[in-house]
Amino acid sequence: MLNHKRRSFLTASAATTLSAAAFGLIGAIPGRSLAMGMSGARDVDILNVALGLEHEAINAYQLGAQSGLLQKPVLDAAVLFQSHHKGHRDALMATIEKLGGRPVAEKPMAEYARALNAGAIKSQEDILNLAVRLELGASNAYLGVIPSFQDANLAKVAARLAADETMHWTALSGVLGRQLPGAPLSFGA
Repeated sequence: MLNHKRRSFLTASAATTLSAAAFGLIGAIPGRSLAMGMSGARDVDILNVALGLEHEAINAYQLGAQSGLLQKPVLDAAVLFQSHHKGHRDALMATIEKLGGRPVAEKPMAEYARALNAGAIKSQEDILNLAVRLELGASNAYLGVIPSFQDANLAKVAARLAADETMHWTALSGVLGRQLPGAPLSFGA
């Protein structure tokens, strides 16, 4: 469910007219479209939704790390993956600012905990299942918006981000003992 929500939300932001939910997430920036042009504004909108998802991932890994439920090797991987998401966040923020936009702000941890149903997490497996869903959703979302970017360099960055998310998904799926997809073209569908 979460992976579908993340992908749908990111894909919806690429439409010419953003949904009310997307405007609620990224906030209206007066005069932005006139200042940077419609295509630049659309790229910033897509990047800001992606940034919101990176904030969510950072906080999800923080919740897992703070839970005391993760065993040492899994905790190390969670901290590593969180650092990747922080790098994604920083790159997205810098790009949004370079394009003349204003990066979406991170929400309080309590909001992420509520949205991710952190109260239902009772085991390391619960945390891993949440992380797998989020990583798959992020991978599919990044792959889904690549054609929407007006700037080809941004499409390349989205592809690189999707590769990181897919790597995370693969590693976490392995820890859970899940088989890798048997069919080609498993991601981005």
